[in-house]
Amino acid sequence: MPFSLHGHVALVTGSSTGLGKAIAHTLGKQGAKVAVNYFNNRSRAEATFAEFQKDHIDCILVRSDVTTAEGVDLLYREAEAKLGRPDILIVNATCEQPLRPIEEYDWEFYQRMVDFFIKSPFLVTKRGLAHMKQHKWGRIINIASEVFHRGVPNFSAYVAAKGGQIGWSRSMATELAPWGITVNVVAPGWIPVERHARDPQAEKDAYARLIPAKRWGVPQDVADACLYLASAEASFVTGQTICVNGGMTPW
Repeated sequence: MPFSLHGHVALVTGSSTGLGKAIAHTLGKQGAKVAVNYFNNRSRAEATFAEFQKDHIDCILVRSDVTTAEGVDLLYREAEAKLGRPDILIVNATCEQPLRPIEEYDWEFYQRMVDFFIKSPFLVTKRGLAHMKQHKWGRIINIASEVFHRGVPNFSAYVAAKGGQIGWSRSMATELAPWGITVNVVAPGWIPVERHARDPQAEKDAYARLIPAKRWGVPQDVADACLYLASAEASFVTGQTICVNGGMTPW
């Protein structure tokens, strides 16, 4: 079966809702065992877990803070004990990203962005490398954003951290390629999910008018890109950033 993930274990951070949920569900339906991760909303996470089980996905649910070494280790230990050692790592966990001029940011907020988008990928990757190197197979996919390519204003903390995430991924791709481990980035456009429910409709309408594809993206668009990059079919694709945004960044 094309894009089959049978025999693999996927660890998807921030996967109880939004893009992460769609990614985890898609990988699971293609045969991967999946560690579903959350930190804040237990009832929502349990509802997602029940959904996955109903769809016959072999999965576990783990509450952990993946911006800390302790949280990442907990997630791995639970996955290793109940599913096997992860060899597909999707770093998706995020936090709120308010639009503000630079005068309204402080370093504490910048540090939060760095923790989610540079520290977390580092911790998640480092913890899983020994197994992947031993088996000379692995997939690391960072979920970034088109904001780095578009240079979105009043978003400097988020843009800076996403740029760092993309740069880090490119460096890791060349470092890990000799072990058969690919490192890629999926950079979505604005794809409305639960956390965008209160975003001003005028802003949504203005963005929608710019999309060359003339439609909104949906979480499944991002999940399908991740499925390809996680599969055997993408074994010669590494160090790339795939923008899933309907043509908003055609360069």
